[in-house]
Amino acid sequence: MLDSSDGKSRFRIAELVLDERTVMRRSPDVEHERKVAIFDLLEENSFAPIGSDGGPYLLHLAIEENRLVFDIRLDGGTPHGKIMLSLTPFRRIIKDYFMICESYYDAIKTAAPAQIEAIDMGRRGLHNEGSELLKERLAGKVEMDFDTSRRLFTLICVLHIKG
Repeated sequence: MLDSSDGKSRFRIAELVLDERTVMRRSPDVEHERKVAIFDLLEENSFAPIGSDGGPYLLHLAIEENRLVFDIRLDGGTPHGKIMLSLTPFRRIIKDYFMICESYYDAIKTAAPAQIEAIDMGRRGLHNEGSELLKERLAGKVEMDFDTSRRLFTLICVLHIKG
């Protein structure tokens, strides 16, 4: 559905807040990825909580007690609902993704283009796997497109960085 005032879907994230209380420091590469993911997500996304009449939504994304928390709010901050997911199914993918990202960032400084491309393909494959897992875990709770899921997975990974 379209919102007649601006022509955009009502089923979208219009604002995103990352709960970064646990984040100590990020590398410039990770900070860049965070900024790009948020910018791209807010520019274009499809996010429809099941049973909702529409937003747009303010999404507060946090990690609390080994759970991923999607605190969904409406305009003005009115609570819409919370979705909590166990992080356990994501642990292996996130760990592997961090390892391959580290290899990628090291490779772009010194490696041959073919090696960088091979590492980047692996990195994108793991990112896709994490994005699909997120969509599966949210099935029946939130419908979203794959690009929205990819950007949210990036931000979930950012929240895991402890310094």
